[in-house]
Amino acid sequence: MTERLADVTARIDGIKQLDAVVNAMTGMAAVRARVAREQIGAVDSYAASIAAAVGRVLALAPDPAPEAQAPTGLALLVFTAEQGFAGAFSERVLDSIESDTASAEVLLVGTRGKTIAAARGITPSWSAGMPSHSPGIPKFADRILHEVRKLIGSGRIGRLDAVYTDWISGAATVKRLQLFPVDLPVTNADPGTAPLMNLPARDLIAALADDYFHARICNIALHAYAAENEARMAAMAAARSQIERELSENQALERRVRQEAITAEIIELATGEMAGRSRRKR
Repeated sequence: MTERLADVTARIDGIKQLDAVVNAMTGMAAVRARVAREQIGAVDSYAASIAAAVGRVLALAPDPAPEAQAPTGLALLVFTAEQGFAGAFSERVLDSIESDTASAEVLLVGTRGKTIAAARGITPSWSAGMPSHSPGIPKFADRILHEVRKLIGSGRIGRLDAVYTDWISGAATVKRLQLFPVDLPVTNADPGTAPLMNLPARDLIAALADDYFHARICNIALHAYAAENEARMAAMAAARSQIERELSENQALERRVRQEAITAEIIELATGEMAGRSRRKR
């Protein structure tokens, strides 16, 4: 009985240690998600400034020259989970592109998601891990933009879609947005104000479009980063509920086993006392 009580006590200690780990992971995920959400606002403001600048420059740009036949290939920039303990985060994203993976170029972000993709027979043409901290995302977006430029320059693709997860009303929602060709949300500018430019209007618009493209990649990456951490918080909340149930059950078992041990000891003492009295009467 004493050995069994020791086993139950050891199990309770292990559950408490697991609870501490879950609490720490939940706290880190919450901080990362909050910081990323705050940074999304800054990126959106930057993108809006670029759109406003394009609106002022477009009035001075010559009519665009007719374009040659554009390539029709499709590329997908897919954001999956970087780490585990995020539920079916990567699975939902990969499910959404299942019909396109045979013909599209796949650029995959997320170390954990890459493992799951490999198990499904998906081999990305490029892959990388998501930065561990959101301030590293703008530099990471530079890497993505470099790879996209190579694909576009090679003539292999004519369209790039981003597939990522957003966290809306406490639930994961997979989204798909077109990134290329770049669709600038042009704002109306005062025609009476001419901007001071050191570049030809067409070159300036191309540069602004590049900056806007970078801002959109940052925006999507931040949404995916925040959503992964929010999914991890949800998974940890479910784990915490399970831990509390197991801890309660084991603590009740501990009390029962301890009581049984005390009862057995009392019975043993009483039996010994009765045996002693019986010998003395003889």
